Amino acid sequence: MSFGKVLQLNTGATIPEIGLGTWLSKPNEVESAVEIAVRNGYRHLDLAMIYRNQDEVGRALKKVIPSVVTREQLFITSKLWNCSHQQGPAEAELDETLKQLGLTYLDLYLVHWPVAFEPGNGLVPPHPTKEGEVLLDLKTSLVDTWRAMIKLKETGKVKAIGVSNFTIEHIKGLIDATGVVPAVNQIEAHPLLPQDDLVAYCKQVGVHITAYSPLGNNFVGKPMLTENAAVKEVAEKLGATPAQVLVAWGAYRGYSVIPKSVQEGRIISNFKQVALSEGDYEKVTAIGVGNFERFNIPIRFKPKWDIKLFNEELEKTATYQVNIA
Repeated sequence: MSFGKVLQLNTGATIPEIGLGTWLSKPNEVESAVEIAVRNGYRHLDLAMIYRNQDEVGRALKKVIPSVVTREQLFITSKLWNCSHQQGPAEAELDETLKQLGLTYLDLYLVHWPVAFEPGNGLVPPHPTKEGEVLLDLKTSLVDTWRAMIKLKETGKVKAIGVSNFTIEHIKGLIDATGVVPAVNQIEAHPLLPQDDLVAYCKQVGVHITAYSPLGNNFVGKPMLTENAAVKEVAEKLGATPAQVLVAWGAYRGYSVIPKSVQEGRIISNFKQVALSEGDYEKVTAIGVGNFERFNIPIRFKPKWDIKLFNEELEKTATYQVNIA
């Protein structure tokens, strides 16, 4: 089992340290995964409209509430997609999410990306003249969207609001304009992408970090982190799996961590926590030195998002910048 640890948010609420991610799960896999997870002790579920599987999650929730858990015992996160960054569409999408899940409220609602798409033409609107690109909404600022999120929190349909894939500059812009500090920034986080400056800033201003893709992924043909020699060495020493070591690396850094799996054995295994010594942590951290890799970067997506988010080399050709305020 997990250590059962919960972490404090700036709202006063707590978030379970280990959760189940549902990104990149194929149709008809998530219903079973969520049911297995909750029956085996998970109390933190991470969802999103763009994952296109919240209806399945809703079916699973009906199987476990109230027979296994009460609604109040679960911490459920979802995310506002890019085509609903404006006030009216934002509330409509939240209502649709709640309908899909069969719930009356979310524990946490995140702005999924610091990028707006033109509303009204599906989740990924195609650019009318640039083939292979998405149609960006360059008018709606991050602050506009954050004000919409603040209003959603006032409805009581979400208990806390936060962001995802945001940089220091993005978060600072929200706080400067509104005085409202996001409860969470959910980011790609693993030993190849420690983002120490961002982590330090979030700690300073009271933003909790949730780590997605804690095991990395194979989007760019790099070997999986679970195959790394240092990770395997620490795992063998602890009698753990490489995945458990990578989850523990994130927990050591103070994150809540949301490994994704749809396989029963791995769902259960990922929830069995191990603790890293300082030496183990340093050994795993060292694999990222001079070996930086961000796997999830929208300039690579198909269709492409022609916008610079992270000021990385790969984004040098991007035409547009994020409209913060």
